[in-house]
Amino acid sequence: MAEPDPNVTQLLELIAAGRKDAEAELIAIVYGELRQIARRLMRREHSHHTLQTTALVHEAYLKLARPDAPAFKNRTHFFAVAATVMRRVLVDYARARQAEKRGGGSEPLALEEFGLTVNLDEPERVLAVDAALSRLAQFDERQGRIVELRFFAGMTVDETAETLQISARTVKREWRLAKAWLYGELHS
Repeated sequence: MAEPDPNVTQLLELIAAGRKDAEAELIAIVYGELRQIARRLMRREHSHHTLQTTALVHEAYLKLARPDAPAFKNRTHFFAVAATVMRRVLVDYARARQAEKRGGGSEPLALEEFGLTVNLDEPERVLAVDAALSRLAQFDERQGRIVELRFFAGMTVDETAETLQISARTVKREWRLAKAWLYGELHS
């Protein structure tokens, strides 16, 4: 992720306090990083995917900016939630594609971090990964959050440790365990 901008936390506090004028300034600052997260996620998509990076960013931001959205503690919390929202958008998109009975015929995607092969034009497989991640979060919430932050948000070990307020060593250990658990779930 890019160098942190200290103004993000301040702007989030102003928005939480009801200052609507801070929203435009916030989007100007965070838009680039949101695009980086979306590009990372979209790189996993087939080249003919109909959902574009910009659309993913916009849809995620609309969900983040809703009046009923939770207040964000700081910049790191905002981007962690943004990555989760983008994941949900992609899963919803896969569900819609599955309902339309479309997809298939594209190249599989290697999720090297998990040693898995997932073709995101195969909605069943995307949903299986999402379901496995949800089961992991039920089994071990912290490991589920670590996977979301490391894999989907692209956070470093140190950024993940800061977000979850745990040591980097714990993040590394839990990351290894989570990857092994997910691999077992998806290959059983």
